[in-house]
Amino acid sequence: LNIAYAKLKVEQDPTVEAILNILPGANCGGCGLAGCSAYAAAVAKDHGLMGKCGPGGEATVQAIAAILGIEAGASAPVRPIVHCSAHRGDKINPAAYEGVPSCGEAQIVAGVQGCPYGCLGFGDCQAACAFDAIHVIDGLATVDYAKCVGCGACAKACPRQIIEMVSFQEDPLLVIGCSSLDKAKDVRGYCKVGCVGCGMCAKTVPTAFQMKQNLAVLDYTQYGPRAEMDKAQAKCPRAMMVYVGKNARPAEVLAESSN
Repeated sequence: LNIAYAKLKVEQDPTVEAILNILPGANCGGCGLAGCSAYAAAVAKDHGLMGKCGPGGEATVQAIAAILGIEAGASAPVRPIVHCSAHRGDKINPAAYEGVPSCGEAQIVAGVQGCPYGCLGFGDCQAACAFDAIHVIDGLATVDYAKCVGCGACAKACPRQIIEMVSFQEDPLLVIGCSSLDKAKDVRGYCKVGCVGCGMCAKTVPTAFQMKQNLAVLDYTQYGPRAEMDKAQAKCPRAMMVYVGKNARPAEVLAESSN
């Protein structure tokens, strides 16, 4: 058996092994690979993957760079943002739902929560998070950025795809709290805080904001100084633009923005 073991043994690349030893071992799949072992092997070959370990953060990036003998610039953390700001009191005449308490199941029922684009509020994202970093508060998925590691499980679990993973170049970060593509008349019929496509944000800061199918969209690659973002937020007549992040003031956090 010893002879067979010696002949069949697969030698471990010492670089891969060293990288694996400094990874957090969450095996969350946030890097896009099957787990930490697969990520260690991949990043040893492709150094551009160094910043893909959400749970490890910047410290892991620097540790991997040291193992590989290269320099790594500071990288902005990637975190989820929720493109909905409607709490229970903001939803107008939502249809009653008595089925399985799951966003995936509720998604196929017309009229649930009123808005056909917003957060369903049954917590599929919460169930998918291994870090207790997202909860449904007053009917709205709300990220706890102090706990979030950016694994992306919540975004994958959302059947309406209203959770987006973005690079937090700034903290707090301004978020468009709506996903509706409907016209203003329809939006006003089912939500008190939905985007009505007025375009005021795009007129105020045209470099960062655009209008796409009646919806304001913020291009995070063109994210401007806080003063510019504040001006755009102040122009929104529906108060659906909110700041989120570890450094968001209590009044700016989604969980406390309900009426």
